[in-house]
Amino acid sequence: MSDAVATEPLVLYEVDEVGVALISWNRPDRNNAWTPEMEVEYFGLLTAAANDPAVRVIVVTGAGKHFCPGMDTGYLSNASNGSRVSAPEDRQPQSFPTTIPKLIVTAIHGACAGTGFIQACMSDVRFAETNSRITAAFSRRGIMAEHGLSVLLPALVGGANATDILMSGRVLSGEETAAMGLTRRSEPGRAVEDALAYARDIAANCSPQALAVTKEQLLRPLRGPLEAARLEALEVWRTLREHNDFKEGVSSFVEKRPPQFAAVDAQVIGELAGLWNGLQATP
Repeated sequence: MSDAVATEPLVLYEVDEVGVALISWNRPDRNNAWTPEMEVEYFGLLTAAANDPAVRVIVVTGAGKHFCPGMDTGYLSNASNGSRVSAPEDRQPQSFPTTIPKLIVTAIHGACAGTGFIQACMSDVRFAETNSRITAAFSRRGIMAEHGLSVLLPALVGGANATDILMSGRVLSGEETAAMGLTRRSEPGRAVEDALAYARDIAANCSPQALAVTKEQLLRPLRGPLEAARLEALEVWRTLREHNDFKEGVSSFVEKRPPQFAAVDAQVIGELAGLWNGLQATP
């Protein structure tokens, strides 16, 4: 799956008169499904916004009917079959938005899953329409919590809610995520409007320097644990991606059928136990 011949940019970018940058993922024909190419453009625009003194707050959303349903199924299928997804050698981690010294507000509508869910969590404030469909989904694809979510999500919603979201992989409405405190409540069709109004108020009335320092204060205690969890998840992923559960999880998703997962594989658990012991022993 490639956007090399696309005539439209993969990510749209505009800055208004009060200093709010609106970044919109722009693959509406694929519901803004994530690709490495879109990732590069998005992170590049976050960097541009961070370096532009005219930008005070960043709003992120998806063009069309959906926020982002996760990785494009073409890439998912290749990964589950053992193919390596091509990516730049200097690829930024999924936690990159947490390093941007400006407030990032996401406006969620329609589907928000997988990588879309990760990126929503990596932002600072999230608006979600009450009829949005939000899910981590990883356990239903035969893999673990990715990219440090095992640390970040409990910090956002508490241990009990994080356990529910990550272990069940179930779909939550925007109404339910608002009740958990993960998102702010928006009526259907209003997430972008609400996020922009919120961002414009902050851009007009808050000190950019104070915002940057406050964001760092909020994230600094999480930085070490988040990065450790992200790196650990990458090591675990190298084991789980070769397991049949990942192949079955992706195949069942693409084929729109219930998955047929086998019982716990003692060999895989043993491999992971050795991995974790090794990681704990590393100074």
